[in-house]
Amino acid sequence: MKIDFSKGDGLVPVIIQDSISQQVLMLGYMNEEAFEKTIAEKRVTFFSRSKNRLWTKGETSGNYLDLVSYSVDCDQDTLLIQALPNGPTCHTGATTCFNETSSKGFVYSLENIIQKRLASQDENSYTVSLTNRGINKVAQKVGEEAVELVIEAMQSDNDELFLGEAADLLFHYTLLLQAKGFTLSDVESVLQSRNK
Repeated sequence: MKIDFSKGDGLVPVIIQDSISQQVLMLGYMNEEAFEKTIAEKRVTFFSRSKNRLWTKGETSGNYLDLVSYSVDCDQDTLLIQALPNGPTCHTGATTCFNETSSKGFVYSLENIIQKRLASQDENSYTVSLTNRGINKVAQKVGEEAVELVIEAMQSDNDELFLGEAADLLFHYTLLLQAKGFTLSDVESVLQSRNK
């Protein structure tokens, strides 16, 4: 794959896409030096037109874009980079530079809600009170919810009850991940590696 840097006066547009969610995160530009640095360091580096220098995304915020793969378009003058973002991509704090929230849906919003509740340490919060009782209690609650879901699946034709139990299990499972210091994305990465 040869990249044609000559068409854009030494620069090519680069579309950055989240390698897991497939969400388009941003558009930047690379010269040949920025591309070579990206490949060598496995971190996305652009050529900043406003700063007139190489700029590694996240160099001040810590929200780096870790390179997963790249491809060149049919005209060899545009790059598509698949990356794993280490936090919000946009300098405004948004997930993307197009002011979109996560494309992963409400489950990821729920994960953020759980994180905020745990950080608040509000004793009136069910999430906080269960977590403060220890990891064993959180794990036990996941087990209870799993059993209740299985019972509903096997003994009931009530879709509403089944979905309610499924939601309870998903909530408590997400809480258990948080209590163990993990995220849904961590689980996705494991599943993704198993799919290869």
